[in-house]
Amino acid sequence: MTDTIFAKIVRREIPADIVFESDDVLGFRDLNPQAPVHVLFIPKRAIATLDDAQPADAELLGKLLLAAAEYARSQGFAKDGYRTVINTNTHGGQTVFHIHVHLLAGRQMTWPPG
Repeated sequence: MTDTIFAKIVRREIPADIVFESDDVLGFRDLNPQAPVHVLFIPKRAIATLDDAQPADAELLGKLLLAAAEYARSQGFAKDGYRTVINTNTHGGQTVFHIHVHLLAGRQMTWPPG
């Protein structure tokens, strides 16, 4: 496994406010929230970017999105709506190179996002 901050969270070497966990996915609150609800969903097995994902990773990538949807439903904001975002590489805004899905909710989202 890589040595990113997210890999350290998976290994429980640094603390995080974990709100979701399955065999393959971990969800925790973002330290710099951009909405009232801002949770990151990461695979426990590191993939650096969406661009690095392979066809064999399709099931794991699906599990990330399904985890975000499950969390939204469990917290009661799915019907109002939420946004999921995957930033890829530097120009896409990715700062931690361990693929992750941002789930943002709790306010009206605007478009374009920025």
